[in-house]
Amino acid sequence: MKLAVFGGTGRVGSSVVKLALSKKMQVKVLIRDRKKAEEMIPEAEHVIGDVTREEDISATLESCDMVFSGLSTDKTDTLSTAFPKIISEMEKQQISRIVTIGTAGILNSRYEQGKYRFETDESKRRKTFAAKEHVKVYQLLSGSHLDWTIVCPTYLPDGDQHTNLRYEIDLLPEGGKKITVEDTAQFAFEELIHKRFLHHRVGICY
Repeated sequence: MKLAVFGGTGRVGSSVVKLALSKKMQVKVLIRDRKKAEEMIPEAEHVIGDVTREEDISATLESCDMVFSGLSTDKTDTLSTAFPKIISEMEKQQISRIVTIGTAGILNSRYEQGKYRFETDESKRRKTFAAKEHVKVYQLLSGSHLDWTIVCPTYLPDGDQHTNLRYEIDLLPEGGKKITVEDTAQFAFEELIHKRFLHHRVGICY
């Protein structure tokens, strides 16, 4: 089994890469900074390139069976620029499975029907650019033929794994405030393999 990864040097992405390698999977990661990748995820196969370039996406996906994206917005339109190309290349190469990391802001509002959390007082974040980028990814995946899942954590501190993780389909569990990077990575990796939440966003927290 071979996993293609975008955003593999980020906090969640690098943890997913390490988990996959620990399970004896082959991992291929699209990177911009070779030195950073060699320091963080030396055992993965590195493809140097740009996630907004079709040819670099294609090279990363070649010979892979599934895809993980830990891409963040980084205050740019990288997500909405890259994802149409990622989806197109996955369909060309007949790769169906993808798990991405979103944000709790794009889950459904629990109290205001037809709205995302970031559009209501349920979200404490006043800046909405990142959430709007993640919504575009959700809409793109929803309109595709892929077997997608979007894992949507709330506040993401560093820290060890816990045993009291809660999740809910398309909603954030009530009272959820945070979840560590490690638990988010573990949940996302297990979802890649077990496919429990196909075609859904999943809110996770403690």
